[in-house]
Amino acid sequence: MTNINVLDPGASALDYYGFELRRYREAAGLTQRQLGDILNYTGSLVGQIETARKLPTVEFSQRADAALNTGGILSRLVVLVMRSQLPAWFQQVAELQARAIEICSFETHMVHGLLQTKDYARAVLGVLDSTNLEDRVAVRLARQSIFEKDEPPVFWAIVTEAALYQEMGGPEVMREQLAHLLSFENNPRVNIQVLPFKSGAHAGLQGSYDIYRFANDPTIVYTEGYGSGHPTANPDTVKDCSLRYDHLQAAALSLKDSAELIRRVMEDRYGEQLA
Repeated sequence: MTNINVLDPGASALDYYGFELRRYREAAGLTQRQLGDILNYTGSLVGQIETARKLPTVEFSQRADAALNTGGILSRLVVLVMRSQLPAWFQQVAELQARAIEICSFETHMVHGLLQTKDYARAVLGVLDSTNLEDRVAVRLARQSIFEKDEPPVFWAIVTEAALYQEMGGPEVMREQLAHLLSFENNPRVNIQVLPFKSGAHAGLQGSYDIYRFANDPTIVYTEGYGSGHPTANPDTVKDCSLRYDHLQAAALSLKDSAELIRRVMEDRYGEQLA
């Protein structure tokens, strides 16, 4: 067990968060139990977060900021905490996603992590490894906060029709996931297209990838393997993948037709079935 008296705020983002939470709580003259009662959490959870033994959530941070009048520092820190919990090879990618002004993604077999629901993410991340699963799910979902910025990135997401049928977590989970995709239907900054089966051979047969564009930095192409990520600014790679993405968009259904297909699959394949 970590001794709170020797907690080093410089050791990690999680330690710094715990140090600041404790400092603000004590300044307010509250015990861990009292703060927990105010936030509708247990005092034990407050203590675990203060001693860097438990990850704080975005919701916890927002409540604590309001209760302790911190000026929003914990909500800002939790973003860094979540990013620090990502695998080392992915932390740079999360940073790229956070800074990009435009993200173009192509997914061959599942919904992109920035669009996943909690239960869908749990099903994906839980394959062969349930260690600290809830924390890993929370870390993945925290990346979606980029859409809550004052100027969120424009996100173009192309997903194959196969991903709509690849059942992750069961029918209810898939229905919720597809409904979540439809929730962006009228959001001009999040655009979802489906590459249908009938498109046949297409420009993305080599696999999934992302393109990150920035205001003042070179464009980055990101591909991923088992336990590794490969971002590159190589001009030839960027040119090739950008051209491929143009062709994928041309082969994909329109935004309206994509939404209609997602809705049809959601209702026909994952709708409630009468006995």
